Amino acid sequence: MILVPCPHCGPRNVSEFRHVGETTARPDPASATPEQWRAYLYLRRNPAGWTTESWYHRAGCRAYFGAERHTVTNQFRRTWLAGAEPAPLAGTPVEMGDGVDAS
Repeated sequence: MILVPCPHCGPRNVSEFRHVGETTARPDPASATPEQWRAYLYLRRNPAGWTTESWYHRAGCRAYFGAERHTVTNQFRRTWLAGAEPAPLAGTPVEMGDGVDAS
């Protein structure tokens, strides 16, 4: 059984969720070429390793959220609510000037 760590509800069965897809930046509609729209709509990287994705908790809190998931092992590294910044990974150095007092 695959457990997805919902930021609101905690770990839940994957059957409660909808995988929305890889997180990609949407091109500007006013200036995007047809090739850019095709790439945005249909082309995905499909890496073997860590990737950033969007998920929807359809049978729970109905929240959209981002997640980092390993595509080979289905391990989730972290999740965050849509529109929020993901928290730094444990052991990741914090950048100076991001509101953290370094003294």
